[in-house]
Amino acid sequence: MYKRLLAYRLRIDALLADSDDHTDWDAVLREHLAQISFFQHERLIHLLVTLAFAFMELACTIATVVFASLQLVALMVLFLVLLVPYVVHYYHLENGTQALYEQYDKILAKTCNQAAADRQN
Repeated sequence: MYKRLLAYRLRIDALLADSDDHTDWDAVLREHLAQISFFQHERLIHLLVTLAFAFMELACTIATVVFASLQLVALMVLFLVLLVPYVVHYYHLENGTQALYEQYDKILAKTCNQAAADRQN
């Protein structure tokens, strides 16, 4: 998902940098809002999964301290190995979505500029 987010961000950055007068910024804005919605949903799901693994890791750590079992240590390590990539992935989704908000502001400014230019013509 992060590769898709990065590719989309680069495409919009290129469109913003290389825009011409024939770009339909209203259509770009609508598409961008839809993409933001998709990535926000993905971010929410990954947050819930990350929190679930964090709680399981915490519970396993507490149980390991209380019961001192080798099986619990193995389970704790397994949860930690799964938790770290989820945290990294969520970090990338969060920062990528924040970057989409900045792009939204730029697209909105272009939409307003295009509307003002259309009114003058």
